[in-house]
Amino acid sequence: MSTDDTAAADMKRKFKEALEKKNAQQHRGEAHLDGDSAVHGTHAAQTKREFRRKSG
Repeated sequence: MSTDDTAAADMKRKFKEALEKKNAQQHRGEAHLDGDSAVHGTHAAQTKREFRRKSG
C-alpha cells in the first residue's frame, strides 16, 4: 500500500469512529426507560376573565 492509500484508510476509519460516537450519543436517551417526564411543575389553572358592563 502506498502512503496515499494508508492515509485514506486512516481518514475513513476516523470518520467512521466519529459517526458511531455521534449516533451513540443521539440514541442514548431515546428509550425513556427512566420514566421521568420533562414537565415537572405546572402552573395553577387560570380562570377565564369575565368582563361586565358598568351599570349606572
